[in-house]
Amino acid sequence: MLKLCELNQAYCESVAKDKGIHAKSALKEIDYMNHSSAKYHGRCVSTLYIPKMFTEADIECFTELIDVLYGIFDKVTAQYRENQTYRSLFGFSKELEELILREKRYSGNIPIARIDLFYNEETKDFKFCEFNTDGSSAMNEDRELNHALKLTEGYQELAKQYEIQTFELFDTWVETSLRIYQTIKGAVKKPNVAIVDFMESATNNEFEIFAESYRTHGIDCEICEIRDMKFDGERLYGKEGKPIDLIYRRAVTSDIMEHYSEVTDFIAAVKADAVCLIGDFTTQIAHNKVLYQILHHPMTQEFLTDAERAYVKAHVPYTALMTADYLPYDKMIAEKDRYIIKPLDSYGSKGVFAGVEFSSVEEWKKMVDAHRKEGFLVQGFCVPYQTKNIDFSKGEDADFIEVSNLTGLFVYGGRFQGIYSRASRGKIISTQYSEIALPSIVVKEKA
Repeated sequence: MLKLCELNQAYCESVAKDKGIHAKSALKEIDYMNHSSAKYHGRCVSTLYIPKMFTEADIECFTELIDVLYGIFDKVTAQYRENQTYRSLFGFSKELEELILREKRYSGNIPIARIDLFYNEETKDFKFCEFNTDGSSAMNEDRELNHALKLTEGYQELAKQYEIQTFELFDTWVETSLRIYQTIKGAVKKPNVAIVDFMESATNNEFEIFAESYRTHGIDCEICEIRDMKFDGERLYGKEGKPIDLIYRRAVTSDIMEHYSEVTDFIAAVKADAVCLIGDFTTQIAHNKVLYQILHHPMTQEFLTDAERAYVKAHVPYTALMTADYLPYDKMIAEKDRYIIKPLDSYGSKGVFAGVEFSSVEEWKKMVDAHRKEGFLVQGFCVPYQTKNIDFSKGEDADFIEVSNLTGLFVYGGRFQGIYSRASRGKIISTQYSEIALPSIVVKEKA
């Protein structure tokens, strides 16, 4: 059976034998990425030379952990809809609560997500980092990274020994979303689709690839600024003047609620069931980080099975609101490296602060005190699994480095679909800490 640590070690040894050849091919990889569509607000995605490799055993692990997690999500969502006392634990606004409690139009609660976790490649143990059920992104980054990877000598050598599989993340989503749409009452054979976001936050290049995939499937698709959509009381229209049947929502709920008065036509159409929204606002139940605390709450523990309770205890980090009476304040200060502060509802790793990144207890205490307010929580800090990699961007004299890893699992229609891998030279993996993206591949023995 293939083991990731052995695959990574063999890759490193191969590179070390002739850094010159590998460094030369790395420049092709870097040049490709610098001219690729994998850009966010003009910033090119950076990468390292050694890809993130996974085995069939890892894929089985990911498939199983998602199945259990989504079973828990479904129970939590049902309880939210049925139990007002339980619903109050989330603290959502009346406007958002009203949107969530609308009658469901399709059976699943979370059509698309990226579940980020810290995965130990040796033990297969894991801790969850984020449940990104709103605006899940980076499909195009993985696609472009894998195109670039194929230009490297390291990949070519690996491909001679093993079968290599990558993840298709565009057509599979289009097919999943259309399959979900066809289950709703009043579905038409060929719906007009709109990909909707606040364009100042949008990953436009990725949207274009999704739109083209819809068109390849014979479906009209446009990319819409959510503020500009118009509702006439019966149909919702995009900028092209066509009535929209299906919305692939990339606008995250927190942005919609922040700009609520600017998106009244969109909201009115959703409330009138004039358009099918994928995903609907139910996704916010899992997306908001308050769920981490609620999963440990006695009310949740009561309706979970013994196996699900053990799953939560093992894989969901300790979490407390920064305003809670039970906040372990003294322990947070004294043991700063064990804690991380996060906003309840954000994306792109905005506003994340980890004690391990502060050089002194005094500096960390100031940060803790500044965030003892509504909208923030504290979690137990997970030390990421580390692997060796190498950065040839400065030439062949590069040395191997240890990088921390974060594994993102794409989930379409409740089923594992692919992986987005990120790394960092430090212990924090986020955009504000100069994260690095790595191509994700599955390595198999040749038949």
